[in-house]
Formats: sequence, structure tokens, C-alpha cells
Amino acid sequence: MNKVLWPILLALTLSACGTTGSTPATVEDRTGGTTPTTAAKPAGVESTGVSGTGVAGSALPGDAYAGDPRKNPASPLSKRSIHFDFDSFVVKDEYRPMLEAHAGYLTSKRDARVILQGNADERGSREYNLALGQKRAEAVRKALAVLGVSDAQMEAISFGEEKPRNEADTEEAYAENRRTDVVYGDE
Repeated sequence: MNKVLWPILLALTLSACGTTGSTPATVEDRTGGTTPTTAAKPAGVESTGVSGTGVAGSALPGDAYAGDPRKNPASPLSKRSIHFDFDSFVVKDEYRPMLEAHAGYLTSKRDARVILQGNADERGSREYNLALGQKRAEAVRKALAVLGVSDAQMEAISFGEEKPRNEADTEEAYAENRRTDVVYGDE
């Protein structure tokens, strides 16, 4: 009986694993269009990031930033700092478009690596500021991970108060120093 039953179960299992003739999956269009796309993109076509700007840059003749969109001042990829409120490590909603652009770039370039450098202002002890800088870097890492970036592409470190952007003793200077910087490994 087992000699007959096993081949039948194997055949049923393999037939259940076969593909069905269903319709192709719908691909979300983030360029502002409203019609869903079902066809796959041809090879070499770059995906589009936030605000319709390509994450891999344009290939137009004379474009000074065609090779690296991260260096284009008009691209959201050129923005590299996420600022925080005093004694906080909550990523503000205003940085979502910038983080989405960086996430799009990182997911399209799987070999790209990023270092998230957490910083704090000089108020507080060195130990406290190192811990706060790490929490800020980790908060940005988690936000990028939610947007699809692989953990292997990101490293979160803290400089605490050791790398101030502005050394003045004003609230504006403190606000500049409470940040996480996005630094790409190849730069």
C-alpha cells in the first residue's frame, strides 16, 4: 500500500507547487502617475526616487551630476543630516522624503554601504552624549530598515559631542550639533 501511496502524494505535492495562470503583480508607480504598471522594467532603467528625481542620476548630455546623484545639490540625496530636538532621538516627519531617497538609492545599489554618525551637543556628560548619539544613529538606521534597506548596508556609530558642526555656545549652534550624519562608504 505504501508503494502506491507515496508516489501519488509526491505527484499531488509537486502539482500543487506549480505556478498558476494568474495576472502579473501590480507595481506601484511613485512618479506621480495614476495607472498601475504590470510589465517589468527593461534592463538599465533606473527607478525613480522622491519628487520624480532619479536616484541614479540623469544621463542627459552636459549634466554635471550624471555619474553620482549624491553630489547634485538639487537631489534629496545631497542632504545628509537629520537633526533632533534637545534630549531626543525621535526622527521627525520632515526628514521622511530625504530618508526615502537614501533608502531608494541604497536598495537600488546593494553594494553601497552607509555609516550613520550620531552626534550630540556639548550639554551633558561625555558618557550621556555618546549614548544619546548612538540612540540617534540607531533611530535613523531603524527608519531606513523600515524603508527596505538591508542591515548589512548600514552601520550606526556615535561621536557624542566630539565632532561639533558649530562650536558656538548658542541654541542655534546646539541645534546644529544634535544630528545624525549619513556618510557613504565610498566617499
